[in-house]
Amino acid sequence: MVVLNDRPVVPLSPAISQALAECERTDRTFQLVTPATSRLTLPLRASKAQWLVHDDGYYEGLTGRPMHWNGTAFVPLPEARDYAPTYTTPPADPIGSQLVLTFQVRHAPEGVLGAHTEKLMRLITGDPPKGWGTTEPLQHRWAPEDLTAHISSTATSRVITIGASSRPAMATSDFSPLVSPAAGMAEMTTLTIGYTDDEDPPITQLPSFIDLVSADHPLTALLAQLIPGRPDLTTEPRWTGSSAPIGLASAGAYTGPPGFSRKRLGPPDAPITWFHLGDGYSPEYWQRHQDLLTHLRRTP
Repeated sequence: MVVLNDRPVVPLSPAISQALAECERTDRTFQLVTPATSRLTLPLRASKAQWLVHDDGYYEGLTGRPMHWNGTAFVPLPEARDYAPTYTTPPADPIGSQLVLTFQVRHAPEGVLGAHTEKLMRLITGDPPKGWGTTEPLQHRWAPEDLTAHISSTATSRVITIGASSRPAMATSDFSPLVSPAAGMAEMTTLTIGYTDDEDPPITQLPSFIDLVSADHPLTALLAQLIPGRPDLTTEPRWTGSSAPIGLASAGAYTGPPGFSRKRLGPPDAPITWFHLGDGYSPEYWQRHQDLLTHLRRTP
């Protein structure tokens, strides 16, 4: 399915959400075509939409790979040997950074959903979330009880949460029932906070934030990274730089591996171990992340 949209900022609107759902039901690819002057919102970028950019030809907005129309769909240009020229053109506005926290939680059947997102937003931005919904603009004022009731009563598992602070903050959360015989809900959330080029994200404070969030209901895991990008959290079809890891938190009291700085977090009966990986500005530390994952998978 091909959809053309020439808005300056393209959101995950109800129409696009319905088209994505139809493509998933019918095993098709959703291809969104915009001009090079358009930007995507964070929820649309995180969806399964394939972004095509029209600018003296076509290219993928997130990869820069040149594309062409073959009569049925947009496919890679066979003779292309480089990125599309517009993709490698520097953005017009200064690029800041986006602090990205991806975490997992296991909720009991009677648990209230959204509490971890609310606590992290309060700690990092100073304010609770403003609203939640399934498409943009968001439809509901923030109320974890209402969000919990929605997830319990509908097949829609993904929700979007937006912050109330002047600092841009947005989360996308996926919920799914735990596999039997376990009861309850599994949550996977990605929280993104925007910073300008002259601001420093609170990298050194992350362990204390995770400790506070896990006091009542510990996280299962959390990955923190820093991504170069627009402070308003929208995405241009241009290269802005590589992401870099900050740290990984994993449920359990780990003593290894050697060479990794560790910190014990969470309550004594449900400990979490924070592993420091990098400064958030050095992409080469992703290898440390891989080495750590390999160790954790082998550890009982």
